[in-house]
Amino acid sequence: MQKIKKYFFLLLLITPLFAFDLIDDISKSIRNGDAHQLSTFFGNSIDLTIVDKENIYSKAQAELILKDFFSKNPPKSFNILHKGSSPEGTHYVIGHLISVSGKTFRTSYHFKINDGKIILLELRLEPK
Repeated sequence: MQKIKKYFFLLLLITPLFAFDLIDDISKSIRNGDAHQLSTFFGNSIDLTIVDKENIYSKAQAELILKDFFSKNPPKSFNILHKGSSPEGTHYVIGHLISVSGKTFRTSYHFKINDGKIILLELRLEPK
């Protein structure tokens, strides 16, 4: 029983570190405007809000919508303002995506880690 508690405690320490590495991977995809790489983090569907369109899309649909968004708003930078996690095991990030044209989009995403793989649950890119 003591070993189980020790391993559980170790897992609790490692999981947040792993999550923050994944945050960097997702943020890099956003910063680069790489819809294909970003879609590798989607499950079968994702809750996606792009400017004023909000819906649950399949992985393929969401990738096309993001590709269109990034072609019209090529990213200049992406800055993380806040990140954290909930007791239920979901993680979130809030930041600003600044396009080459100077438009700023409040960006947020939520994800969970399932069997060592990240699943992006929600992505929002809204005008600031």
